[in-house]
Amino acid sequence: MGNDLGGPVLGKQKVGRYLFRYQWVLGLLALGGVFALSSWLRERDFSSGFVLFCYLEIIGSLLCFTFVANALVHFRGTRDRLTLILALGFLLAGLIETFAIWGLYGDSMTSVQEAGVFLTWMIGQTALAGLLVSALALEHRVPHSRHPRSETTVSLVLVGIVTYLTGAAYLGGVINTATLSAARLARASELLPAALFLVATIGFNRANPARFGFKRTLCVALWINVACHLAATQSMHVFDAPFTLALGLRSASYALILGGTLLDNARLFEQVRQLAVSDSLTGLGNYRALLNALESEIQRSSRSGRSFAVVLMDLDNLKQINDCHGHLVGSHAICRLGNVLRVHSRAIDTAARYGGDEFALVLPEAGSQAARRVGERIRERLSSDGEYPPITVSVGTAVFPQDGRTVEELFDAADRNLYGMKRGGIMGLSRIAACL
Repeated sequence: MGNDLGGPVLGKQKVGRYLFRYQWVLGLLALGGVFALSSWLRERDFSSGFVLFCYLEIIGSLLCFTFVANALVHFRGTRDRLTLILALGFLLAGLIETFAIWGLYGDSMTSVQEAGVFLTWMIGQTALAGLLVSALALEHRVPHSRHPRSETTVSLVLVGIVTYLTGAAYLGGVINTATLSAARLARASELLPAALFLVATIGFNRANPARFGFKRTLCVALWINVACHLAATQSMHVFDAPFTLALGLRSASYALILGGTLLDNARLFEQVRQLAVSDSLTGLGNYRALLNALESEIQRSSRSGRSFAVVLMDLDNLKQINDCHGHLVGSHAICRLGNVLRVHSRAIDTAARYGGDEFALVLPEAGSQAARRVGERIRERLSSDGEYPPITVSVGTAVFPQDGRTVEELFDAADRNLYGMKRGGIMGLSRIAACL
């Protein structure tokens, strides 16, 4: 059974290692394929039309703004400076793309309007690529600050500088964006953002060899953006096939990186949720998780008429163990009991540590006899684990609804049973054993 389950996992790991090892070969082959396709499309009589062009621009803008919102959430959770820089870069790109179609109407464009579309396209994409390269340099040269405001200030300054330099280069005519119909590369200026995206791809692959979620999809999206600008080198006008292909690839890269951010945010939210209901030492549920489980079982049992049991456990003489052997041994004793509870719990049970040496088990569909058997089994397992020093627990049980109908009543009943065991001297030798 274990081999059957492990086979697909090992297969996925092998595929992942294979793709990572040969990603440069695969990436270059994909770039060559996109360039060949765009060259072939350049010779075809195809026009996307004004409506499709606007749809692609609007989709790109919406993806940008959606990514910005999710990236800011990601930044608040991780304080990752790169995420903040990307969020600001995509905000800038989204605004530029929105301005690109502002005031356009009809099924055709004048040469001035078409030049304006190409200019905004180049400014937005080059600024985004430049920000990625600058962010990599910043990660290597400038240490992270412990103060979030400092990180925000550094990111804003970087975005401002890159945006100003990019705009000045294009608007000042330093970079020629003219279309040369007779040349092999009709729009050779597209090689600049393509080169910047390629540099960013190389940098992120070296800086993050083991990537997950957001970082993994970012690297793939960078490859797609390189391909996007290689396709645009064959574009003669805004509505032709190569530029439509470039717009589609750009939107696909935005969607991919947005998906990676959503996956990372979901993972972060799950981690926060687990931390909120987990005990950091044992990995069991904490007091909040215990209360949630009890309240849920009370509601379920009230509807179904079936009972459930609560087992409270108190680790005997933890103070003496700490005094005689040190707090590390005492913490290990707590973990030993936590491991026993984890092993002897069903999937539907809830095991929790709700105090320093106090543990609980919520047993759905269980009565008093089943609860006592569980308590005895846990005590026997602890007494025979062979570890030093030996530890014991006192156990008290309560059953809904016989012993109580509220959380407080169940706790009181189980506590009375637990301390009755202690007073009865059932574990009377534990104090001696703790310091042996």
